[in-house]
Amino acid sequence: MMKKGIVLFILLGINLLVTSCDLDDDGQNFHFTTLAGVEANFPDSFELNETYDIEVTYLRPNGCTFFEGFDVVKTGETDRDVVVIGSVFTDNDTACTEAIEEVVAILKFNVIFTGEYHFRLYAGIDENEDAVYVEYTVPVVQ
Repeated sequence: MMKKGIVLFILLGINLLVTSCDLDDDGQNFHFTTLAGVEANFPDSFELNETYDIEVTYLRPNGCTFFEGFDVVKTGETDRDVVVIGSVFTDNDTACTEAIEEVVAILKFNVIFTGEYHFRLYAGIDENEDAVYVEYTVPVVQ
C-alpha cells in the first residue's frame, strides 16, 4: 500500500510539472542575437595554465539590446571563433533608444595548450552576406 502511495505521489508531481509548463513561444518578449565585435585586447603572449581577462569591445545597436555572454567555438586545438551574444527585447511597450554605442565585456580565457592561439572575433556581415572576423594570434610562452 505504501509503494502505491509513493508511485501515485510521483505521478501527481510529474503531472503538475508537465501541465504547468507553457511550451508556447508566443509569450516571449525577447530573442537572442549576435552582436558585432569591434576589437579585443589580448596580451602579447599567454602563459600555460593561466586564466586571462580579455576585454572585448562590441557594438550595442540600441537600448533594447543587452549583453548575454560569449559563444566560443573551438575550431582547432588552439583556434577559437568568438561571438558576442545579446538579447533583444521585442515588447512593443518598451521605448528603445536607437543610438549605437561601443561597450566592453570581459571574456575569461584559460590557456591549456602550448604553441599559438588563433582567435577570430565575429565583426558582422559584409555587403555579400559573408561573415567578417577580426583575427588575433597570441603565442604561449613557458
